[in-house]
Amino acid sequence: MVTNPVHGLPLLPGSSFTDSTKTAFHRSQTLGYRNGYAFVRRPTMGIGGDRLPYNQLSPAELDELANKAPILTYGPLKQAAPAEFVPAHVAFDKKVLKFSAYFQEDVPISMEEHYRIRRVNIYYYLEDDSMSVIEPVVENSGIPQGKLVKRQRLAKNDVGDHYHWKDLNRGINLTIYGKTFRIVDCDRFTQDFLESQGIELNPSEKMPLDPYTELRKEPVRKYVTPSDFDQLKQFLTFDKQTNIRGLSKLSFLGRNLEDLCYSFQLVLRFYAIWDDTDSLFGECRHYIIHYYLMDDTVEIREVHERNNGRDPFPLLMNRQRMPKVLVDNGKNFPQCVLEISDQEVLEWYTAKDFIVGKPLTILGRTFFIYDCDPFTRQFYKDKFGMSDLPRVDVSKKEPPPVKQELPPYNGYGLIEDSAQNCFALVPKAPRKDIVKMLMNDNKVLRYLAALESPIPEDKDRRFVFSYFLATDMISIFEPPVRNSGIIGGKFLGRTKVVKSFSPVDNPIYYGPSDFFIGAVIEVFGHRFVILDTDEYVLKYMESNASQYSPEALASIQNRIRKQDSPAPELECKQATEETKALATEELKAQGLDKLIEKIQMHLKDISCKDNLRERFQVYDKEESGYVDKETFFKVCETLNVPVDDSLIKELIRLCTHGEGRINYYNFVRAFSD
Repeated sequence: MVTNPVHGLPLLPGSSFTDSTKTAFHRSQTLGYRNGYAFVRRPTMGIGGDRLPYNQLSPAELDELANKAPILTYGPLKQAAPAEFVPAHVAFDKKVLKFSAYFQEDVPISMEEHYRIRRVNIYYYLEDDSMSVIEPVVENSGIPQGKLVKRQRLAKNDVGDHYHWKDLNRGINLTIYGKTFRIVDCDRFTQDFLESQGIELNPSEKMPLDPYTELRKEPVRKYVTPSDFDQLKQFLTFDKQTNIRGLSKLSFLGRNLEDLCYSFQLVLRFYAIWDDTDSLFGECRHYIIHYYLMDDTVEIREVHERNNGRDPFPLLMNRQRMPKVLVDNGKNFPQCVLEISDQEVLEWYTAKDFIVGKPLTILGRTFFIYDCDPFTRQFYKDKFGMSDLPRVDVSKKEPPPVKQELPPYNGYGLIEDSAQNCFALVPKAPRKDIVKMLMNDNKVLRYLAALESPIPEDKDRRFVFSYFLATDMISIFEPPVRNSGIIGGKFLGRTKVVKSFSPVDNPIYYGPSDFFIGAVIEVFGHRFVILDTDEYVLKYMESNASQYSPEALASIQNRIRKQDSPAPELECKQATEETKALATEELKAQGLDKLIEKIQMHLKDISCKDNLRERFQVYDKEESGYVDKETFFKVCETLNVPVDDSLIKELIRLCTHGEGRINYYNFVRAFSD
């Protein structure tokens, strides 16, 4: 019989009644919205407001109900919804199996080891079945370590199968690219995962030890030769008395443990150096000298510095008595095989021989004592009355830094570009003014120039100078002239031109202010005179008048005036000027020839005809045919040329060019046959 769960009465008519306290009989809402998305929610309250119970069925019962196919009276059987699909890269994301393994590597070229054991970690990535082998890095091992096999799918056989996590287990050998790895253990996650998949794990193995590493861990065997002399008895006898006498005088407050031990044994400590810089590959090395008062023995210890490249031997000389003066026959005593006794020594080293600030020769080495500890100072003050033992500064001052000087310029390329070879092993191009290059891009100043040369064929040659404002470079082009006998074209490629008077180490290049009508430009031994400019140069000079000298601005003003004058008058004036210039040159040439004939008739017996031209060419390094006045008169005075003669003075006047330069070609003609 079915009963009412609330009252316990049977569910029969007349035996049940409604609960007057319940007023809400609606069904709970099973749909809801969150952040704009609809979702399903399980109702918590039933009809009438009663709370619905949860999880009354076990998981097995729920699965049985989900898989049970009910027999329906109407309609076909409805299939259950498929389970939600989760891809492997999501299910196994960041899940890695880790195995500890090792492999044995043969060492055929070493006498100390025949093989070595190298430990590795094998990682298996579950998301894509890839593997990697990584060897932990050991400091100062001298072996390339780290990632031995990068992450990839590894082939298991020649058929093309790849390793799967089912193939991995403890206590098995794994061959990867011809190298066999022995898996000895795995981590906790790997063990739980494999066991959950039904794989029975082999017992873990012990990681083998590397024989060479264990050999290095063994303590160094010490060999002590027994002696008949009982050193322990002497130490207990004298050191106990020394401590009793010394404890009443010493104060150990503020001292470290090492100073305390030396004070108990009454050891004098000195700081010394051995300067061997005079010999080949010698250096200045520091030492600590211990003098034991109980038996007058001396010990010399080395002071090692970090990364000094020397073996860490603690002692330079073992504790022993040191002879100061040997007998005459004792110099040939075989000290390397026999101990020195009192019969071979006249005097031994004592505490009074160790003085701060004085050198000391021990076993052929001269040590300079520059300091001592406080206990030693107090001992010398009480024993010998030496109250002042100042420390000597032995630190060598570093030499002043050597000023880096550039080698002399060889004349090839730009000096800034050549100097980069002195600044770095791999030279870099000099830094460029990018702002200047962007602002002055494609801006070129062009000038018409004539070559200044004593050769008559170069008189009518014309050249076009192009000055590039972006890079301060100059190019020279000679327009070809038909039937002139001279091949025109590029006379000079783009390059920076150095002024003739500028120093080599600090060159001064030609700038826009150096180019104006009438200016003389010297380019690698060739002298050019600026004759004309284009219209862009006039506009540039007008907008940048502050960069130019008054002489340059005046030359441009004269040119503008000539342009403003009437064309017929200008042509007549130009023709007149050209005629006058040609006439002047012709008269000057005729007068020079007549004057040379007079000088040849007047000075027949002069003895410097043969050496005059050669002497001038020595001073004319550029082979331009010109020398300055100072050099000219110096050569004439050396060869006894009568420069005071009136005819010679006139010849010098005719051969003199502007800026105090003399054409010695024409001058030498007067002294040739």
